[in-house]
Amino acid sequence: VQLQASGGGLVQAGGSLRLSCAVSGFRSRDYGISWFRQAPGKEREGISHIRSSGATYYADSVKGRFTISRDNAKNTVYLQMNSLKPEDTAVYYCALGRPISSAWLTSSMYYYWGQGTLVTVSS
Repeated sequence: VQLQASGGGLVQAGGSLRLSCAVSGFRSRDYGISWFRQAPGKEREGISHIRSSGATYYADSVKGRFTISRDNAKNTVYLQMNSLKPEDTAVYYCALGRPISSAWLTSSMYYYWGQGTLVTVSS
């Protein structure tokens, strides 16, 4: 099983990026997938989750700016990031698991992780 995160890069504040998390060797449609991020010197934080049902969850820090979606035919989950801020700079990771809805922020709830993709937002 592999999760391949991609789409990171350098963008100016106010800009947009779309991250992709491609799952191989596993049918992801029956599982939830989350995006986490870790900024330098900070703990990893969960920012968005999509359940197998399609229900979505967001951390307050990204609500209204980020949108998570999934394409089950492509076994891929996306994170559309708009109105990016310098504080969004971090390595972004995708993770697959079956957390209960109240525990989607808990890293230990996930079975597999992607390698991370770096997002840098300049001011």
